[in-house]
Amino acid sequence: MGSVETEQPLLEQGSLQEELKLYAEDGSIDINGNPPLKHKTGNWKACPFILGNECCERLAYYGIALNLITYLTTELHQGNVSAARNVTTWQGTCYLTSLIGAFLADAYWGRYWTIASFSAIYFIGMSALTLSATVLKPADCVGDFCPSPTAFQYLTFFLGLYLVALATGGIKPCVSSFGADQFDDKDSSERVRKSSFFNWFYFSINIGAFGSFGLLLVQENIGWGLGFGIPTVFMGLAIVSFLFGTPLYRFQKPGGSPMTRVCQVLVAAFRKMNLKVPEDTTLLYENETQDQNSKVAEIRKIGHSDDYMFLDKASVLSAEEAKCGGFSDPWSLCTVTQVEELKILIRMFPIWASGIVFSSLYAQISTLFVQQGRAMNCKIGSFDLPPATLGVFDCITVLIWVPIYDQLIVPLAKRFTGIDKGFTVLQRMGIGLFLSILGIASAAIVEIVRLRQAETKTVVSLTVFWQIPQFFILGAAEVFYFIGQLEFFYDQSPDSMRSLCSALGLLTFAFGSYLSSLILTVVTYFTTLDGGDGWITDDLNKGHFDYFFWLLAGLSILNAAVYVFSAVNYKQKKVL
Repeated sequence: MGSVETEQPLLEQGSLQEELKLYAEDGSIDINGNPPLKHKTGNWKACPFILGNECCERLAYYGIALNLITYLTTELHQGNVSAARNVTTWQGTCYLTSLIGAFLADAYWGRYWTIASFSAIYFIGMSALTLSATVLKPADCVGDFCPSPTAFQYLTFFLGLYLVALATGGIKPCVSSFGADQFDDKDSSERVRKSSFFNWFYFSINIGAFGSFGLLLVQENIGWGLGFGIPTVFMGLAIVSFLFGTPLYRFQKPGGSPMTRVCQVLVAAFRKMNLKVPEDTTLLYENETQDQNSKVAEIRKIGHSDDYMFLDKASVLSAEEAKCGGFSDPWSLCTVTQVEELKILIRMFPIWASGIVFSSLYAQISTLFVQQGRAMNCKIGSFDLPPATLGVFDCITVLIWVPIYDQLIVPLAKRFTGIDKGFTVLQRMGIGLFLSILGIASAAIVEIVRLRQAETKTVVSLTVFWQIPQFFILGAAEVFYFIGQLEFFYDQSPDSMRSLCSALGLLTFAFGSYLSSLILTVVTYFTTLDGGDGWITDDLNKGHFDYFFWLLAGLSILNAAVYVFSAVNYKQKKVL
């Protein structure tokens, strides 16, 4: 009789465990605030609505960005200098505003409402641009006389343009993280699918970018009103689609201001700088039931690590705090989890910094690669291919490489590494850095061949399709590095700072462009000191783009070496 009584609780416990497996265990909730059922929410069933929103947003963004300078000069009648300044200022704003969206998502709104709200702002901005190109279109030039747009025409256009900049920044750091939220970290099968999601997320970005090349033809040959109107319609459909998937989504709660949490650790550690960290780190303060400073940390706590020990002082209980049972002032006492969040950000920094040099190489696709193409034979039969359209090769190579990586490379690598994802995230990013070196070296070799041919022939016959290998290799580097970077920031960032860390990843694009400009300026200065033409010249046959590409390759080798050292010594986040 006793054995039957013993078996009954065991059976009940087993059935309870089976029931719990039906729900996501990563702290997410469904639309009703309950633990989400795995078979009804999340996973790939929720992702098409998220990927569709991203694809349409990228279509709208690139539909503006790729041809903005043309609109400013031909329709608003701006000079080249003013137009170029307006374009670069707008593009920089698009990346800087990602910090706004990330802050709101992590601190207050959550990723879902941030995406929904900024998508609505995006639609309003696109509508204003369409209005400025149709009803409020500036008068056409008459001969050499080009009338200036009215103040209201200017206001409508730039209001729409900067609403788009605000909206794209608000959306970008949240979409990839929200998509990854649909997969339970504590379920091994869903964890593998999450890694695959990042591949197809980047694929959808490039589908949108590829479609924007069709918009360029519409803008140039049919009209700007339709060229802006088409992506406006797609953005409206994207909002409807995104909202339609709401019942299927899993949601992570916002965890309070991430910067406040960081500052609290620094202040608390400074205030307790004279206290000694106990040898037994289990004595450090960690509220077992609830972190008063975060709604997220109560679900997933982070284990203590033994680096940057001076920050642990923020978790040391003073005599007064020990008497009153622990928590009193968040600016005087922080949990171990909160301290570890700051440690994670510090450890991430060298990995993050590697993306700046990588992005400076990526910037050559839309700058010096185009200039290199202009000096080559761009004819296909009787058709003259505009060198700027060579950027489509980058999109095409990414669209080719994502399925190759996901369906071929991952299963093959898994056989050798034993890792379900084929490679660790850090290994994947390292492979991307290595491939980027090969890509820029390929560009240098093509330039050497082009220059030699230019010396011996009056007409350059080297076809522009010689550039395809450098696009193809850099496209592969993108798939390895940029997608790996997305996954790295999602996996390793604290739960309360995922959107913010994604925004920091996006900032590498901006800093990479700035670094590319700085290197170009320094090289031009030093190579023209003797009064010569220098490496970068208007007539490429008198310059040495090949030297510049080799310089970038050298910097990339140095960057890769620092990355390998940082990656080998990187300590993974330890979730309890």
